[in-house]
Amino acid sequence: MLNGKTVVIGVSGGIAVYKACDVVSRLKKLRANVHVIMTKSATEFVAPLTFQSLSQNYVIDDMFEEPKTWDVEHISLAKKADLFLVAPATANIIGKIANGIADDMLTTTIMATKAKVLIAPAMNTNMYENAIVQKNINTLKELDFNFVEPESGRLACGDMGKGKLASPEKIVDEVVDLLTKKQDLKGKHIIITAGPTVESIDPVRYITNRSTGKMGYAIANKAIQRGAEVTLISGPTNLMPPKKLKKLVKIESAQDMYEAVIDNLDENQVIIKSAAVADYKPKSYCDKKIKKSNDDLIINLDRNKDIAYEIGKVKGDKILVGFAAETNDLIENAKGKVKKKNLDFIVANDLTQEGSGFGVDTNIVKIIDREGDIIEYPKMKKEEVANVILDKVKALLEK
Repeated sequence: MLNGKTVVIGVSGGIAVYKACDVVSRLKKLRANVHVIMTKSATEFVAPLTFQSLSQNYVIDDMFEEPKTWDVEHISLAKKADLFLVAPATANIIGKIANGIADDMLTTTIMATKAKVLIAPAMNTNMYENAIVQKNINTLKELDFNFVEPESGRLACGDMGKGKLASPEKIVDEVVDLLTKKQDLKGKHIIITAGPTVESIDPVRYITNRSTGKMGYAIANKAIQRGAEVTLISGPTNLMPPKKLKKLVKIESAQDMYEAVIDNLDENQVIIKSAAVADYKPKSYCDKKIKKSNDDLIINLDRNKDIAYEIGKVKGDKILVGFAAETNDLIENAKGKVKKKNLDFIVANDLTQEGSGFGVDTNIVKIIDREGDIIEYPKMKKEEVANVILDKVKALLEK
């Protein structure tokens, strides 16, 4: 399956190093060419000779040892790699990579590679949940580094919680997925809307919502990975836009978003409306700050255009995907939107469920199509939900 592919595995110091031996063995059975780089700490847990025997390539564990070839080794391995796997990845090594520190052979080679990097964290639960570690992980995710989430259970230290290295089977599955994923959306042009909209009241105040844009940005990132030409129309977020976008259009108000979608509609085959667009806007805008007084402030609101509804009237044979974030009557409300807005399908989620909706990295969705058929999904990372949505889009494009 991986014949002709080169995987460079970086092994950092932790009790889970022994599982990396199994990972190397499994990759060799899939006929991958495997090279191993170990940190000094890693060699305290498993001898380099073990990895050398399993990989059938010499192991690098010292940046300044006598070279085995005339190549500059960190540059040579960086160029050879089709994928760079770090397993186990300690808090220390994650922090180094996130902050551009290259002080050993492992971090130096990662800095020099242009291959995809897959990181499999393993550490104590409290370390994994530490705000600094999570910030470093999120920084790397925004830079298009891939992660295999650690598992929950009993840790080597005796604690119970999240932090166990993912199983070798799961890690290898992720490697295979990254190396063999088909460009099944290549040549397809997709609009994705993301984030909130902002409706100004005066120069200081505005109306908005709790959307962070994570779902829309995840869809955009996965669509690009699958070969699509993506136009991302985004409200204000704190997220780093995916690399290799065809176009990024930053907007603020619902009217801005409507105009951006219409301007880009003709050249795109698919529109995925994951943005949380404000339904209402202030009837009038005050160009000076409204001063506080002893009276109550009443703000009259007008309806904004329903962007999905407007697109649905003119979409022709384009594919239109909507979202429904509800707190009650989820199925009934979502089905009504599919019919009213001429959607091909809708992604519905109940905001009252833990791990679903705004500001979290997971989602719990139901997909409802034009015939009223419903597919329910368990709680998944938003990146996984993104691929579910894109799989459905792909199936419709092939009809």
